[in-house]
Amino acid sequence: MREIVLDTETTGLDPSQGHRVVDIGCIELFNHVPTGRSWQSHLNPEREMPTEATMIHGLTDAFLAKQPLFAEVVDKFLEFIGDAPLVIHNAGFDVGFLNAELTRLGFAPIEMSRTIDTVMMARRMFPGAPASLDALCKRFGVDSSGRQLHGALLDARLLAEVYLELRGGRQPDLAITAAAETVTTESGAIEERPREFLQPRPHAASEEENKAHEAFLTQIKNPLWSRAS
Repeated sequence: MREIVLDTETTGLDPSQGHRVVDIGCIELFNHVPTGRSWQSHLNPEREMPTEATMIHGLTDAFLAKQPLFAEVVDKFLEFIGDAPLVIHNAGFDVGFLNAELTRLGFAPIEMSRTIDTVMMARRMFPGAPASLDALCKRFGVDSSGRQLHGALLDARLLAEVYLELRGGRQPDLAITAAAETVTTESGAIEERPREFLQPRPHAASEEENKAHEAFLTQIKNPLWSRAS
């Protein structure tokens, strides 16, 4: 099964107020495991970048002015995501911005039914606990030390690891192999190690235990098994 983990960065919080997408990052998964394929594009928002937004993702007007418009990359974006389910952290936010960009150009909007919202997954799994990407990385031991600023592709990569953990780890089907097992190390890395087998314990009773059992049975008056015979 092919899935796309997706994240965006924007100029603000509300596309209806004229805010735009400035960064899109996508990671391809197959059977919940990253394939190594990804797609990213920074975008010229055709408007000034608010200072508070720059403090979050570090993208400046000077840098974004040199980037393509969404209209110039939309075909490549749609080709990459195809019709795959979209794994998004707080899907309503990202899809709202993407749909504003798509409908502006006359493209069909992305249906929310094709999204997998990892915020909702986390809240169902850990009721009342923080569900931010940073909090989930810490919970699952995903290394986010390089995340000094938000970035769509970096956040999509972190989210892909978090998503695997929310799905149950790198063996989502819970299959148990005879030769190896997966182990999460202290650093959060997942390694495959040879499975150790223990010798079966002897379960047969000894001669002394059998004699003690027979002696105990003689003390029982009118046992049920004698009546059955």
